[in-house]
Amino acid sequence: MKNSRRNFIKTTTKATAATYAATLGFSAKSYANIMGANDRVRLGVVGYSDRFRQTHLPCFLNHYKELNFEIVAVSDIWKIRREEGKDFLEKTFGHSIRAARNNEELYAGKDIDGVFISTADFQHAIHATEAVNAGMDVYCEKPFAETMEDNRMALKTIKASDRIVQIGSQRRSGPNYQAAAEFIQAGKFGPITMVELTWNVNQPGRWRRPDLVAKCKEEDLDWNRFLLNRPHENFDPRKYLEYRLFWPYSSGMPGQWMSHQIDTVNWFSQLPHPRSVTANGGVYAWKDGRKNWDTTTAVFDYGPLDDMSKGFQVVFMSRMHNGDENPSEIYYSNGGELNLVTNMVSSNGGLQAGSAAAMKMQPNLLEKYNLSDNATKVAASANTGGDVLTSAHVRNWMECIRSRKQPNAPVEAGYQHSIANIMTNAACRTGAKVSFDEKTQEVMANGKVFKY
Repeated sequence: MKNSRRNFIKTTTKATAATYAATLGFSAKSYANIMGANDRVRLGVVGYSDRFRQTHLPCFLNHYKELNFEIVAVSDIWKIRREEGKDFLEKTFGHSIRAARNNEELYAGKDIDGVFISTADFQHAIHATEAVNAGMDVYCEKPFAETMEDNRMALKTIKASDRIVQIGSQRRSGPNYQAAAEFIQAGKFGPITMVELTWNVNQPGRWRRPDLVAKCKEEDLDWNRFLLNRPHENFDPRKYLEYRLFWPYSSGMPGQWMSHQIDTVNWFSQLPHPRSVTANGGVYAWKDGRKNWDTTTAVFDYGPLDDMSKGFQVVFMSRMHNGDENPSEIYYSNGGELNLVTNMVSSNGGLQAGSAAAMKMQPNLLEKYNLSDNATKVAASANTGGDVLTSAHVRNWMECIRSRKQPNAPVEAGYQHSIANIMTNAACRTGAKVSFDEKTQEVMANGKVFKY
């Protein structure tokens, strides 16, 4: 009855307004444009970065007309990018774009409903908190947080709000990944016994911006706003533009790459974080002044905290000096493997009859199953986080803004992948076997809370 009454009032109001509009000389098309504008969702951009320009914006353009969205404002603390963003977005959308010097100025405009956040890694959780406090819905890039202090603050703020926050873990919008989650959680795979994650490239220029660094002058940006809650240091354009190479502005490989892959482990296993992490690596090839490693191997112990006899191991391996950027995620059980390179479940490595008979056991061999039977186009780029997958993720956020339903990667997903990310970074920096204190929600290394 309530819905019927609401629809009646809505329909009557529209009809009355249409009749009034006609008396004023508005055409049906003009009236439709007015009503469309009233229902339009207006977004701002926090950080006119490469990630926004090359990925978020093209994905948004796939859906914005159909879903009645638009971008009306951009915020960037660097004058060059702020002006570039304003000019490019005005040419793209054909209307004026408000350019803000900082986020306070952005939100003071009272003309936006949500934001894309694609700033430096260490800023994501802080900027998401600011946005939610300003009443915004948020699409926030990963890694969500690089310290537990920021992680806890953002989780608390977002959970206490009614805002729609999508974390940029786009695998969660891939039908093949969704099929893998269902397959494992339904018990069809059997207990996970091991997971192998790899992400390898051969790119000396990855995360380098030498041409931009040469253009970056302190007088053109707000360096103190960039630092936020990190320790103060003098202006350094490399740390501003190549932040992924320098802690505490980024953890590098763990935050940029591992956070995508470890999120699937949390999701599929329904375990919120590892029990422990160890790591090794270093800067072996690209000695360009970077502090974050160009080679990393991290080993995770996963399992229920109340039953240490159950669990599995996860290995993440990444190098920047040899590889073709075809990330790999392979899950193993006693009956075979679930391979997210081929999107196939198979009996590879499963318990064969001969080996089983020797121990008076039954063979255990999974039947072949295609995870992407109905998702061939998505699967083609799923392993690289390509435009098709991110486009589905951006659309999911936009649809959830309309429906007010929780998106595919809610804040809990970001909080959980950040725990694994921070544990890995702590292991890299201390050499310790790192654990997580459930009571205090702190990462522990060498018996102490890990800071920076």
